[in-house]
Amino acid sequence: MTAPDAPGHAGRHPKAWAWFLVATTAGLVIDLWSKHLAFLHIADTRVIVDRQEVMAASNINQLIPYHEPVTVIPRLLDFTLVLNPGAVFGIGAGKRWFFVVFTMLAVGLATWLFAFKTSARDRWAHIAFSLVVSGGLGNLYDRVVFACVRDFIHPLPGMKLPFGIRWPSGSDEVWPYVSNIADAFLLVGIGILIVYTWRQPAPEPSGSDGQDPNR
Repeated sequence: MTAPDAPGHAGRHPKAWAWFLVATTAGLVIDLWSKHLAFLHIADTRVIVDRQEVMAASNINQLIPYHEPVTVIPRLLDFTLVLNPGAVFGIGAGKRWFFVVFTMLAVGLATWLFAFKTSARDRWAHIAFSLVVSGGLGNLYDRVVFACVRDFIHPLPGMKLPFGIRWPSGSDEVWPYVSNIADAFLLVGIGILIVYTWRQPAPEPSGSDGQDPNR
């Protein structure tokens, strides 16, 4: 990544902004459309999430009619409808406004990092930041409009942990969480940024012989 005042940083290049905004918009549309389709087709009847009902319910998943999970790939991927009152993987249930504010700050920070901490040529970093922003906006939309997040993706359904191991929640599944495309975008974007940062070359010594010229 480049220094904030570097002449080539992405914030000064309209093309970099265009790619970032197009990718972010595409990711947001994909996430919201996938949620719409999931809640339209996975259960036997269309599931309409009403914000007032969610706010009044003691257990919001009682608002979803019973339905059998849709097997996409046996033992690898199921689709099932879940309403999540918390953050990623159901963490922080009941703290909706905390996550609304946190997500807004995170989206702002990611956009600032894209604009002022990457160069116009850092395409992988731009893709990563657009994934993070689109994922954050997708779940932010759900929290504001529906007072919860619509989830439907369940990887590794029914696969058990070995040796009787259980998660702190009590589940013995390898992956007990149901998530969505926005969560996937966030995880992939963060993963790309970790690899991208790790692969950046170390800063060159300030002196030609590797010594500080002021010493």
